[in-house]
Amino acid sequence: MTLDPENLRAAMRAWSAGVTVVTTAHEDHKRGMTVNSFTSISLDPAMITISLQQSTRTHELISQSRVFGLTILSAEQAKISDLFAGRFPDVEDRFADLQTETLVTGSPLIVGGLAWLDCRVVESSNAGMNTLFIAEVLAARAIGDRQPLIYHNRKYWSLSQLE
Repeated sequence: MTLDPENLRAAMRAWSAGVTVVTTAHEDHKRGMTVNSFTSISLDPAMITISLQQSTRTHELISQSRVFGLTILSAEQAKISDLFAGRFPDVEDRFADLQTETLVTGSPLIVGGLAWLDCRVVESSNAGMNTLFIAEVLAARAIGDRQPLIYHNRKYWSLSQLE
């Protein structure tokens, strides 16, 4: 029996996830993309994993630079998520109107996010059409208690606290 890709897509839409933008810089080039395939895998040593489609320019630049930054987006940053997801194809430089900062690696981190991780790739593995990057977290920063940007069933959502 062959898995119908549409059935898989429909099932995966049931998974709610925070939204991140993964960015990198290398030899005067900056790239970034919206990613929700991000997981913390170890606190000691501090390590995370991301999965990126191999055909993307961000994947190519991370493969070359071996570093990336990850911004966990706040609820107010849906437009930034859409920008880095490619929903504005006429925008050539996604960083042009954004305020960014750096920590250790020089990867741009988006101001206004909830948290930032600056990472160095320690291992990568092919996973179908994607590459799984395992990275050491070199620096991390978080601010305040604000709402995260949540993605579920092709829409952005906000959280409500259950008592």
